[in-house]
Amino acid sequence: MAEHNYKFNVTMTCGGCSGAVERVLKKLDGVKSFNVSLDSQTANVVTEDKVDYATVLEKIKKTGKKVNSGEADGVPQSV
Repeated sequence: MAEHNYKFNVTMTCGGCSGAVERVLKKLDGVKSFNVSLDSQTANVVTEDKVDYATVLEKIKKTGKKVNSGEADGVPQSV
C-alpha cells in the first residue's frame, strides 16, 4: 500500500502547542506515524494513500497554530 509523507512548518511556542498538534494527528484516521518537534517547529506526518494533504493541513490549522509552509511527498504546497 502506498503512503504519503507530509511536512509542515508550524509556529509552536510551548509544549502545549506541540501537544495540541500531536493530539489531532493521533485522532486522524489513516495516519501511520508522526513526529512533532517544538525545537525545529515541524510536524512530519506519514499517512495511508487515502489521506490527502488538505485533510492533514486542515486538522493542524484547527488547533489555532499558524502553518508557515507545507510539503507533500517533497513537493512544496500552499498553506
